[in-house]
Amino acid sequence: MGIEKYWDILDLPHHVSATRAHRTMLERAAQFSAFAALTGYEDAIEETGRRTESMVQLDEDAIALLDEQLRQVVERIREQPTVEMTFFQPDARKEGGSYVTLTAQIRKLDPIARTLTTVQGRTVPIDSIVSLSVLSEN
Repeated sequence: MGIEKYWDILDLPHHVSATRAHRTMLERAAQFSAFAALTGYEDAIEETGRRTESMVQLDEDAIALLDEQLRQVVERIREQPTVEMTFFQPDARKEGGSYVTLTAQIRKLDPIARTLTTVQGRTVPIDSIVSLSVLSEN
């Protein structure tokens, strides 16, 4: 009852399907690859562990200093002064955010929208700025 049972088909040519394309060894092996039942689980764990900061509230002295620095920027806005500012950037995925320090030339200050716009086109809300210093006039 061994191989003798298949002697009649042993030398037949390999079957080639007329309706299905030939698959490579890699494609055939892929059907046996491990199944990832928890797709995205590692990313979710990493996101949960990522830390964010809370936005600090400035005291009256810090607000007065920031207002003075903004006034200097407004006075020199035609010169597109280079400033260094630190501001709070909210996180897109969770509560909180992070502080970003940016050195850039200021193109525009919008008092109604309360934003600063850099020459590169980045808009920063004035209310999120915690420090600002004018580095030069260009």
